Amino acid sequence: MSQEKTAKIGFLINPIAGLGGRVGLKGTDGLAGQALARGAIPQSEERARACLQSLIWRLGDIQFFTAGGSMGENALASCGMAHKTIYSPPAQSKQTDTIAACQEFKRRKVDLILFCGGDGTARDVASASSDIPMLGIPAGVKMHSGVFAISPQAAAELAVRYLRGEIKLRQTEIVDVDEDLYRSGELATRLYAAALTPYQPAMVQERKRIYLSGDEEEFKDQIALFAAEFMRDGSAYIIGAGTTTAKIAERMGLEKTLLGVDVIQNGQLILKDASEKELLALLDKKARAKIIVSPIGAQGFILGRGSQQISPSVLRRVGEENLIIVSTPHKMAEIPRLLVDTGDADLDGMIAKKRLVVIGYRIAQRKETAAASLC
Repeated sequence: MSQEKTAKIGFLINPIAGLGGRVGLKGTDGLAGQALARGAIPQSEERARACLQSLIWRLGDIQFFTAGGSMGENALASCGMAHKTIYSPPAQSKQTDTIAACQEFKRRKVDLILFCGGDGTARDVASASSDIPMLGIPAGVKMHSGVFAISPQAAAELAVRYLRGEIKLRQTEIVDVDEDLYRSGELATRLYAAALTPYQPAMVQERKRIYLSGDEEEFKDQIALFAAEFMRDGSAYIIGAGTTTAKIAERMGLEKTLLGVDVIQNGQLILKDASEKELLALLDKKARAKIIVSPIGAQGFILGRGSQQISPSVLRRVGEENLIIVSTPHKMAEIPRLLVDTGDADLDGMIAKKRLVVIGYRIAQRKETAAASLC
């Protein structure tokens, strides 16, 4: 669309999105209270404000509609942006409030729904307004759908370019995982809807892809063999989620949490399914520590998605020079660059450079790593 008329944006935040990540719950659906009890700190409003702050100086004639309080009104007000509150949620908002707010957006014929959350939020938005273009500001634990920008700043760029008529929409899939199975280590995704989203290559994440082939398994075995050798140096190794990292533990005769974060030292599993708090406590006791992560298939994220227990605080304690990336060659060939989106822009900038990626037994490849906020 163009800006010959006033553009209308429906702006929405899921206040509890991402709460379960750093505390090791692998999601937040139905567990917000437990996450808060474990010391989780809400992140979604901060992520939403990062997007709005990138929008402020680029806005033309745009009218914002939003939901009250922490579902959008507070963030817009704190950024000094004019808005109209069209839905008043209760103090503790729920899924039904997201749906009700989006129904109000639909009644007002908004041109774009800009929402902050994860896959569950995307499902709710689409269920109420699947015919309206939607764009996600990433803030959840699991974001496998193709409606999310790669960072809050990229979401601002995409929204502006779409409303100016500079980019078009594409149809993409909204998927979500069964969180109960996910917490038990099984990744089962389901397609829920198709949605239209503003699209520009490298700024919108691709749907997560899983690679299954004999060659993939062979390369995972080679990576695991090499890792089992270099991990004999006595360091505590913080191991991120994924099948490639799980193969490393399997090679050592250990059972890793497939979708969680574990710690291995001297061939022993010393911490299983760790939270950020547990990792920081462990680092107080360990002289040397390193981190092993693997990129998410098709998306390329090594940090900021999935293994959020490996937080900026954990990364700074370990040191970016002690970050080890492992990946099969097939996955690397389909990823133009690696991405980091920890929420700490300075840290992301330190990590963003050409980095070695272990792709086989004593074989490494250099890959460009970028801060998603600068893409």
